[in-house]
Amino acid sequence: MPGDRTPKPANSKSTVSVGLLLVALAVYFLAQWGGLGVFNGAPPPAPAATGIIAGGPVAADATATPTVKPTAKPKATPTATRKARATSTPAADANAPPTATAKPTAKPTSTPKPAVTRAGSLPIIAYDDLPPEAHDTIALIDRGGPFPFSRDGVTFQNRERILPRKADGYYHEYTVITPGENDRGARRIVTGEDGEMYYTDDHYDSFREISFEEKR
Repeated sequence: MPGDRTPKPANSKSTVSVGLLLVALAVYFLAQWGGLGVFNGAPPPAPAATGIIAGGPVAADATATPTVKPTAKPKATPTATRKARATSTPAADANAPPTATAKPTAKPTSTPKPAVTRAGSLPIIAYDDLPPEAHDTIALIDRGGPFPFSRDGVTFQNRERILPRKADGYYHEYTVITPGENDRGARRIVTGEDGEMYYTDDHYDSFREISFEEKR
């Protein structure tokens, strides 16, 4: 209605003031419960530093001692065993005089047997003139047997003193087989240590020295 003045509510400003106060209180309590510390004078917390520990990002304590990753122990390098070097033979000096090569010693020639000393006073019979059985006996003597009789090779004592006198054991006797005899018979060959040979066909009553000049 004209001229009618509607009175304005007296508490409009107070309502705004109360709303601001409530907002401020809400912010205060949120700050306290959120740990921001805006109204208690504490500075806002610094952003947490991140570090790589055990393969991933984690919050790092600023006061904590940084964890140092242990350095891997180096593997021991096996020491190679050195092979001993063979001592090399020094090369021959080209200017050195040539060493004389020792010539091989010539093989000594065998000493021929000395000529048989003959008794002198005894007759001689040639090897070819002996009976065939005497040849067989001489062949056995040269081979060293075996002999047909156990007495072959025994010491001849030379009791008759027909052969030259020598020390005991110098002469040895061997049987010359006589065809038709059942025992040793009367034929013998007596040898001396110097290689001489004597032939008897009458059981030591006589001797003839055997000559091998035609045979040897």
